[in-house]
Amino acid sequence: MSRGEHHRIHAHDRLRRNRLRIAQEAARLMSEHGIRDFHHAKLKAAERLGILDAQALPRNLEVEQALREHQRLFLADSQPQLLLQRREAAIEAMRFLAAFEPRLVGTVLEGTADAHSAVCLHVFSDDPDAVELYLREHGVPVETQSRRLRNNRDEQLEYPVLLFAADELPFDLTVLPRDALRQAPLDRADDRRMRRATLAQVEVLLAEDSGEGFEQRLSAALR
Repeated sequence: MSRGEHHRIHAHDRLRRNRLRIAQEAARLMSEHGIRDFHHAKLKAAERLGILDAQALPRNLEVEQALREHQRLFLADSQPQLLLQRREAAIEAMRFLAAFEPRLVGTVLEGTADAHSAVCLHVFSDDPDAVELYLREHGVPVETQSRRLRNNRDEQLEYPVLLFAADELPFDLTVLPRDALRQAPLDRADDRRMRRATLAQVEVLLAEDSGEGFEQRLSAALR
């Protein structure tokens, strides 16, 4: 083996190890500090580890896998119960919001929800004020914000967001127009369409053990 080839292999191995270290540290930060933005978690992890090579930043999927492993190793006694609690709350909220055809998104759907996680729903109405009015009419105090979502790689649109708490759990509702039911926005983590689940699909997830085979059941439920 030439010296150049040996150097190339050594550099590749070092890069791979650093990607893994950053993914694991980012997962720890997300779990322990409630960081939800993958890019922010990766940058903070790289800074803490003193790794300056931008090529060493792992893909979001690598961080998500590291987060699942972190939860399996360190939160096996608490995280499944926190996830179950939020899925049960999601079902209640989706029934309550049935007129707006809610879809579950985010960590509660993906199975990585923890003590920091809100129950995130997409709700649909061509009148952007209708959902807020419905909540207020039922005595739900609401905080309003906005969120930019990507419909494609080149287009971002701003949508209303409604925040409230029920039974001490945070809820995060993004209000989208009815035609957005046909196609989900792009996930902030990558360029794939966001995974969303109907009430019936969430009920299937809740009825099954969310441990072994979770990914396969989630994919099957969302077909």
